[in-house]
Amino acid sequence: MTVVPSGGTSSYPEARTPKPARPQPDHDFVLTLSCPGRAGLVHAVSGFLVRHSGNILESRQFDDRRQDRFFMRVHFDVSDPNTTLEQLRSGFGPVAEAWGISWQLHHASTPTRTLIMVSQYGHCLNDLLFRAGTGTLNIDVPAIVSNHRDMEPLAAYHGIPFHHIPVTPRTKDDAEARLTELTDELDVDLVVLARYMQILSGDLCKHLDGRAINIHHSFLPGFKGAKPYHQAHARGVKLVGATAHYVTPDLDEGPIIEQDVIRVDHAHDPDHLSTVGREVEAQVLARAVAWHTEHRVMLNGDRTVVLR
Repeated sequence: MTVVPSGGTSSYPEARTPKPARPQPDHDFVLTLSCPGRAGLVHAVSGFLVRHSGNILESRQFDDRRQDRFFMRVHFDVSDPNTTLEQLRSGFGPVAEAWGISWQLHHASTPTRTLIMVSQYGHCLNDLLFRAGTGTLNIDVPAIVSNHRDMEPLAAYHGIPFHHIPVTPRTKDDAEARLTELTDELDVDLVVLARYMQILSGDLCKHLDGRAINIHHSFLPGFKGAKPYHQAHARGVKLVGATAHYVTPDLDEGPIIEQDVIRVDHAHDPDHLSTVGREVEAQVLARAVAWHTEHRVMLNGDRTVVLR
């Protein structure tokens, strides 16, 4: 209490008990898990957090009763500054074993090391690099790979190493071997095909299973091959869209992460359709990459669960 002389008043505020300091970003973590649905799962997870001084910042869950699969994402911080990621992983191990849980635990603030692949269209690449540079996309890009040199100046502008790996029927195996080497050498967590116009082999798709994202216009499989927007214009399409999905050996049929569409009409010529298409492609790919890097996407067979 502030001491006030008799008959007087004080202009000084009453002292307040200081609030405990919030944990630093390095003490923010994300736990993701999936397992067969059982009563008491959420209680088991929250009990683990209580035992480790955890405070839930965000929690999302989904119970797929058709597949008898429960999914959960918990973003939490810890009040003890000495708590490490390894300690938390060790502490959650027995809980996971007891409940048959498949799980991952990450620092929330750690950037995802992301290798970006591109051919001759740079709109998706440029958008990803802009978002990374402004801090709205938590990725670290150690390299850009392309089968052409068109995007080399853009890579140089951002100070990112550019690797030109030409692909022909004769060099395809060597090119994919070099790509595999790069992902290992650079400790890459995610590969993004930002309009990379080459089909990856089944072996490479399996090597990158669950950590490679592709973007394509949603005309597929309706308008395949060259000039899809000219084909779309000729058919009088009313919607232009894009799909971001995980890469699998089945071309453009991997688990879908995000989709979006923009309405168009008869006044849009092929060039205008292409412009609209580029915009929606960039937006859809950026959202898919963001959700992946925030550990919001979990595989559920051939589908995804996105806990936004």
